[in-house]
Amino acid sequence: MPPARFLDYIVYPDRERTEFSGAGVKSIQTNVGETGWLYDGMVKKITDQEAAQIEDFKRTMKTSLENLLRGWWKKDGAKVRYVGRREAGLAKRNETVRLTYPDGFWIEYEFGARDGVPAKIIYKRSRKNMDTGDVEETTEEDQLFKFIAVSGVTQPWVIDHFVNGVQTTRINYESVVYNQPLPDSLFAKPSDVKQIKN
Repeated sequence: MPPARFLDYIVYPDRERTEFSGAGVKSIQTNVGETGWLYDGMVKKITDQEAAQIEDFKRTMKTSLENLLRGWWKKDGAKVRYVGRREAGLAKRNETVRLTYPDGFWIEYEFGARDGVPAKIIYKRSRKNMDTGDVEETTEEDQLFKFIAVSGVTQPWVIDHFVNGVQTTRINYESVVYNQPLPDSLFAKPSDVKQIKN
């Protein structure tokens, strides 16, 4: 898959709009809590997200570092415990904590033992195999690199995503801006495709 540029607007804990552009075509994915909509610039069409797409977004928010560090998991009755120290390469170790929800879903966060910098996010999820129709459990992992501080906030600018040990995507940020006011209209579903600027 060729690389695509994106512009991401996030208002934590549950609003995100991502605009993708490539080959002169723009697409938009927007989520607000329990709802979401999509714009397909190829066919100039706006649709509501399916339940599985909304669940994917909610899982992304649930597995984020922000969820762990800001404590949003507490309202859902999740628990955090220290798992231990793990090997993380030559002469390198990570400290690991596990966040577990009442339904059994868990996320492990690894932090560098020496510097305390986040290194990995690991979780398991069930996915439907489109070829067989069977539900399969997969292990997903985000590896975090290139930490840069902007406006007093340090975050990874490169995130590699793996499914069952195979890399599926890489996110590489070029610039980040924090604490900017974003209008509610940015996340609202347009009534007409003409309202979307290309």
